[in-house]
Amino acid sequence: MKIYAVGGAVRDRLLGREVADQDYVVVGATPEQMEQLGYRPVGKDFPVFLHPQTHEEYALARTERKTARGYKGFDVYAAPEVTLEQDLARRDLTINAIARDEKGNIIDPFHGVADLKAGILRHVSPAFVEDPVRVLRVARFAARFGFTVAPETLELMREMVRNGEVDHLVAERAWLEISRGLMEATPSRMFLTLRECGALARILPEVDALFGVPQPPEHHPEVDTGVHIMLALDYAAANKFPLPVRFAALTHDLGKGVTPKALWPKHHGHEHKSVELVGRLCQRLRAPNECRDLAVLVARYHGDAHRAEELRPATILKLLSATDVYRKPERFEEFVHACACDFHGRTGNERRPYPAADILRRAAAAARAVDAGAIALGVGDPGRISAAIEAARLKAVTEALAAARQR
Repeated sequence: MKIYAVGGAVRDRLLGREVADQDYVVVGATPEQMEQLGYRPVGKDFPVFLHPQTHEEYALARTERKTARGYKGFDVYAAPEVTLEQDLARRDLTINAIARDEKGNIIDPFHGVADLKAGILRHVSPAFVEDPVRVLRVARFAARFGFTVAPETLELMREMVRNGEVDHLVAERAWLEISRGLMEATPSRMFLTLRECGALARILPEVDALFGVPQPPEHHPEVDTGVHIMLALDYAAANKFPLPVRFAALTHDLGKGVTPKALWPKHHGHEHKSVELVGRLCQRLRAPNECRDLAVLVARYHGDAHRAEELRPATILKLLSATDVYRKPERFEEFVHACACDFHGRTGNERRPYPAADILRRAAAAARAVDAGAIALGVGDPGRISAAIEAARLKAVTEALAAARQR
């Protein structure tokens, strides 16, 4: 029995990056032998075991044979005679098909080290086309490392789009990869890579539809809506905003993709269309509620947020209520961050101040400072409590904004 470190940990160590999780492949062993050594079986689809002390994953070397469409359509064979090279050959990219033995020696049958040095994402074998998740993974690695996709690998990805393999992605797996890609250093590269191979139109057609759609140049010097979305998304990443903010930055302008060409470059009423499209997208991908809820808020109210300097206090108060700032102040803050991504994600706006954010925060602080409990106790008629609280909040917001504008 021989044990090898494999996968991302070997790759990241060679790149000098921090290693999070360590995986191992075991050659020449049976499940019974692993259990006798104290390893705990946890694999459902193939033999995977947890180390008795470290709890790291140890998988028996295996091969895979395609039997049906989708990422689950595989027949797995794990046996002592399966070699290390056979196990590495089933992996997606050469940079992920590198192993290290117990003495620290590198085993690299598919020249992954050379591709790491060259910054290339290259498939290991023609079997790459058998798993549609690999299209998303390649795009995600492009966002993480800034690597270039090898032309022959990009062509295989296009073939997976043409033959319909990408259409068999399971929603949960698609969302998992998309959400991971959104959290990478340069998430725009994921979506641009998907667009280059044609997969974006199949996986996220609402986002793909934004490319080539013009916007008023006086507000958007970058003009193209798709380019603007990518700039907003990378601004979110540069500021290390959480996943819901990044997802909202990606989806806030979806309505512009369905504006009739005769109306370009204007997009009147796109906010309401965006809300509808965000809902459909989230339902299809089964996105988490916190991502959906923030994305809907930003899609609907980002235009109002940008006009905070000119809005009436009552309108700002309605916006604050829509974000549920009283019960969920953290979501309000994420809303402001997402609107800032929209503002800064425009050519020339990258370092400009965003005064609307300060106005909204001042108004929120004033509204939240109102003691609703005390007002409720002081109102004799229970039916008037809500109106009394709202009036007090409006007064507080009005005074806070008036004081801010005098400065």
